[in-house]
Amino acid sequence: MGKMDNTSMDKSSLSEMKQAALDESKHIIPEALSKKKDIPDRGSWKGRFDFLLSCVGYAIGLGNVWRFPYLCGKNGGGAFLIPYFLTLVFAGIPLFLLETALGQYTSVGGLGVWKLAPMFKGVGLAAVVLSFWLNIYYIVIIAWALYYLFNSFTKELPWQSCGNPWNTNRCFSNYTLSDTINLTSAVTEFWERNMHQMSGGLGEPGTIRWPLAGTLALAWLLVYFSIWKGVEWTGKVVYFSATYPYFMLFILFFRGVTLPGAKEGILFYLTPDFRRLSDSEVWMDAATQIFFSYGLGLGSLIALGSYNTFHNNVYRDSIIVCCINSSTSIFAGFVIFSIVGFMSHVTKKSISELASSGPGLAFLAYPQVVTQLPLSPLWSILFFSMLLMLGLDSQFCTVEGFITALVDEYPHLLRARKKIFIAAVCFLSFLIGFSNITQGGIYVFKLFDYYSASGMCLLFLVFFETISISWCYGVNRFYRNIEEMIGYQPCTWWKICWAFFTPLVCLGVFFFSVVAMTPLTLGKYIYPVWGQGIGWFMSLSSMVLIPGYMLYSFFTSTGTLRQRLQQMTQPKPEMQAQKNGLQAMSLNGRDSDAAV
Repeated sequence: MGKMDNTSMDKSSLSEMKQAALDESKHIIPEALSKKKDIPDRGSWKGRFDFLLSCVGYAIGLGNVWRFPYLCGKNGGGAFLIPYFLTLVFAGIPLFLLETALGQYTSVGGLGVWKLAPMFKGVGLAAVVLSFWLNIYYIVIIAWALYYLFNSFTKELPWQSCGNPWNTNRCFSNYTLSDTINLTSAVTEFWERNMHQMSGGLGEPGTIRWPLAGTLALAWLLVYFSIWKGVEWTGKVVYFSATYPYFMLFILFFRGVTLPGAKEGILFYLTPDFRRLSDSEVWMDAATQIFFSYGLGLGSLIALGSYNTFHNNVYRDSIIVCCINSSTSIFAGFVIFSIVGFMSHVTKKSISELASSGPGLAFLAYPQVVTQLPLSPLWSILFFSMLLMLGLDSQFCTVEGFITALVDEYPHLLRARKKIFIAAVCFLSFLIGFSNITQGGIYVFKLFDYYSASGMCLLFLVFFETISISWCYGVNRFYRNIEEMIGYQPCTWWKICWAFFTPLVCLGVFFFSVVAMTPLTLGKYIYPVWGQGIGWFMSLSSMVLIPGYMLYSFFTSTGTLRQRLQQMTQPKPEMQAQKNGLQAMSLNGRDSDAAV
């Protein structure tokens, strides 16, 4: 009896303990689940073409229309395509695939991915700073396009004649005049004296141009409402914003090729001059165009890729986007040079003299052309609405990359408040952007453009981005990661590029950019030393973060030198592939991973 009683007591105590454990787990599990539920889902692309169109909209921007055609005409016409496509194959496509695949594999933004190679987190921080600077000044171009667009809704374009309050006695609108040395065109006076009301230099900011403040505010509102509901909403927006410019390009193409002089313009664009290939500047122009037009190094492609499902064929999508991007650049050249050829026919000036790049093409050369066409306001509306859409989706994808990097880094703090955080970022960027829309704002804009997100900064960042994955994380390991996602390994060529060719291209172009840098000018105005000092501060604000974080990582690690280096270079234990119903994948590599 006594034994039976003891057994009963043991069973009773065991059942009580089990029940207590169950009761405790009932409290713990809901608490853990509630903590998980406190962080909203980060979202993913819903439509089949959401990611593809987002990348197309992001990569195809203003540079495709106003920079590539100019570089092609300047650097030997069709011969320029040789260095352009070589750079594309050796650096452009490999880097595009690298960034989108990184994002898709880790399902995290541009800061979180560097848990794969912890000492290189400074690359992510530098990308965040670069995109912050870029967001501030790139949208100013959209504000200019809106200003011109609104001024196009008239019977006669305001830059079509010289009878306006802002015009001077030196104004002319008859473009058949042969001697215009001491005269200023009506288009130029609208740009300088109406929209900007330009001051004398960087040290004379003047007053805020409130019409531009209004268009800048409208541009930021368009950006905010393009991304505020997350990628599910953005995926719908890009169906319009990414395709609209193509409709406009085709309309402008068919109008352009029917103009007198179009044939001569297109022949100037395409006729190869192979002698130019011996000039190193041609090769540098090709490389910098690839890096700029593909939007590499800013973390935006990582962010866009991170919203993919795990088994999306990111390799196929990357190749498609790169082909579309370069094809668009070439096609835009036909549009632009048919128009430049027509202007050459009207003014009797050479095409090389009239061809221009950047804002000079969009806001001076093309507005001058439309004044010579019937229904001038209509063609102006079509062109500036195209510029608006080209700039807008590049802008909101860059902002999305910036937001995603920070929200994924601090999900508990920011993800539930994402709409408020986006609004705060947009408003702060809008306020800082006021420096670009004063009477001296054009000088500040040029400073931002030349220094803050310059080729030098971008190439420095992209070099470390490439070697971090190919030599620190391991190029073979990354290839196995891609194979796990898409079911097969891509061509070995991309592996060789990541390990050798792409870093060499980045390094070579970086050193050339540093050597070729000259003091900044705008027309005849030379920037003062203090202004260039501000520019260098903006450049270094991103670049120093890469070596700076390496030092921080070293001094905050523990153990021997070998142990510290291992902590700095090995993926963090919590870093794993997005699961999506799959088993978690080990990221512990082998010594052979870094070898090709």
